[in-house]
Amino acid sequence: MAADPTVEAMDTRSDSDRNSATGPPADRALLGLVRFVLTVLVLAGLVFATVTVAPQFVDEVVYQQSAIETDAPPAAGDHNPSLQHADNPGNSTYEGVATVRSEHVEDYVHYRINDIRAEHGLDPLIWDGTIASVARAHSEDMADREYFAHDNPDGQSPKDRFETTADYCYGYGENIAQNWADRRVETHDGGTAQYRTAEELADGLAEQWMNSPPHRKAILTEGWDRGGVGVYITEGGKVFATHNFCTEW
Repeated sequence: MAADPTVEAMDTRSDSDRNSATGPPADRALLGLVRFVLTVLVLAGLVFATVTVAPQFVDEVVYQQSAIETDAPPAAGDHNPSLQHADNPGNSTYEGVATVRSEHVEDYVHYRINDIRAEHGLDPLIWDGTIASVARAHSEDMADREYFAHDNPDGQSPKDRFETTADYCYGYGENIAQNWADRRVETHDGGTAQYRTAEELADGLAEQWMNSPPHRKAILTEGWDRGGVGVYITEGGKVFATHNFCTEW
């Protein structure tokens, strides 16, 4: 039968041999005490090392969860023209995993819509800062007065709002949209998306419009000469977007 490897081997040496190998009882007691102290010190060192290493690892993980840094897009045009709507709110900002500035969203939407028009053989829209100011004022008004419509509660239509500021468009159109910055939202195909940056949000807005037949038709109308995008973002990240189209006299 094979021997059990955990069974202690029998010592066959004489008493004198054992004493000569291990020393007298007093010496063995002293040696045991020294070994005990050394063991305690080694274990204490291991515990101390574990306590000091663990926080460094946690800190490293936390620091890796930094905010997304994004570059500003090329400016589509003048966002602060001399002629602008009296209620133009200017730029609005949302601080999430990235800083989302409304003017950056506007620039990206303008370029994205022109890319779509080019894909369909249409001329690009010229950015118009005055029209954008009218669009931006309407976006803020929808947020402030909690409605979502082309005609405001005062009965003003898109062209009415433009004509309070200027009068050089004989054809005028408008697309509006609502969305969210940095919050998971449902998409047209039943999936979900989260728009964390200005560029992602602009792509989401363009996709919303292109998947709605009347909004798609407005984007792909051949006769428009110029347009302006006006975006307003609330402190909670709710986004209101207005895109106005113009055919000049």
